[in-house]
Amino acid sequence: MPAKIRLQRRGRKKQPFYHIVVADARAPRDGRFIEKIGTYNPMTKPATIDLDREKAFDWLMKGAQPTHTARAILRFKGVMYKKHLQRGVSKGALTQEQADSMFENWVAEKEAKIASRVEAEAKSHADHLAYISGQPPKVEEPAPAVEETTEEATAEASDAAEAASGEEE
Repeated sequence: MPAKIRLQRRGRKKQPFYHIVVADARAPRDGRFIEKIGTYNPMTKPATIDLDREKAFDWLMKGAQPTHTARAILRFKGVMYKKHLQRGVSKGALTQEQADSMFENWVAEKEAKIASRVEAEAKSHADHLAYISGQPPKVEEPAPAVEETTEEATAEASDAAEAASGEEE
């Protein structure tokens, strides 16, 4: 039985939502499936992908073939990279510990990039809402310049301290 990793459309008209499933290649697009391994929502910015990486990796290693879109999602989430590293382990180019650490580093960097995109999108959305409501956009003021010489700053601080103590008397 040839297995495929593909998208199964859900949602309403003009509001797509997809389940990422492993299905028999002969089954209809929205028909029977073997296992659901995640979801994909293209309507959010950036698109929301919830994927069980371990299940997807297991199915890839068993020989399941992803469709073009499913392959792009698996590549984005790092499953294809993990498969690539595992091939290196099986050929003896890497140890399992090296491959695992490389994958964990990649995932951490990728999650940081995604978080920054979400932050930027939220800021852009907030600026857009402020523009629509007529409020001027918030402009971040630059931090004051730091004095380069510490001796002058120390002397000024001591003069200010003496002046303050002289005023108290």
